[in-house]
Amino acid sequence: MNWLTDRLDLFGDPSWHVTVLGLDLQGRGLYLALLASSLLLLTAPVALKLGGEIRTRWQTWAMILPVVGIPLWTGRIATTILATLLAAGASLEYARVAKLARADTVWLLGCAVVMPLATLSSRGFPIAGWVPWAILGGAAIPLLGADHVDGFRRAAMTSFGIVWLCWSLANLPLLGRDAFVVLFAAACADVGAFVGGTSLKRFAWGRAGLTPLSPNKTWGGVAGGFVAATLILLACDSFSIGWLLAVWIGGIAGDLLESMLKRQQSVKDAGDWLPGFGGLLDRIDSLLIAMPLAVLLA
Repeated sequence: MNWLTDRLDLFGDPSWHVTVLGLDLQGRGLYLALLASSLLLLTAPVALKLGGEIRTRWQTWAMILPVVGIPLWTGRIATTILATLLAAGASLEYARVAKLARADTVWLLGCAVVMPLATLSSRGFPIAGWVPWAILGGAAIPLLGADHVDGFRRAAMTSFGIVWLCWSLANLPLLGRDAFVVLFAAACADVGAFVGGTSLKRFAWGRAGLTPLSPNKTWGGVAGGFVAATLILLACDSFSIGWLLAVWIGGIAGDLLESMLKRQQSVKDAGDWLPGFGGLLDRIDSLLIAMPLAVLLA
């Protein structure tokens, strides 16, 4: 997409800007905002015509775009606060699904708050260095409580939540100005997987199941996610093999991890307050592997 951005000078002309709700968008930020908004508007007629769950999901996306986009466009502090809120909300849902004790939940929630906020430190503490100590603290809770019945499971589930939720979402501020691109591409890859799984089921390979962990996941969906992720990264002038793998493969892995958790705990969704998706964890599961991979492979 360099030919487009070079001709319109989208990323370099400070005179090309707009102010919305006190937020000044210019250059690359304005281009990404317009791109996301345009895709949302273009898909509106199809979503409204199909109705049902498709329309409900579209309405939720329309709500999510400004709620998530504005903090990401505002800057590092707002992005960090967003990451903290997402980590806290996801941790509470995870603790309920994993059947953690109250003390485990409090520790996990504390990690969800501390880890993202620690990225604001001017000393540049490596967040990954905090993870072993957080895990040891989570394991100490059932150990000190002498829980010989369920202690090991609690320690293991708390430790997994610390890595999967708290540390993963702490990587969001580390992406800097590219945070919106990763989230946008991952979201579009999810939509592409749904479209690919639906439209390619006429072919035997397209309707073939990917894994027993999630019967609805098909190779047609994998192909659709690949195409969507590629197109969005190109449109955002951010394509690289590393980022494609992070968004595409990382998104699939994160989705399947949550499916494995829900199947083990015999629940359909992590929550029921987000129309069309279930809970917050059901919506951000594909980001929880994609974001650390994006930081690593950037």
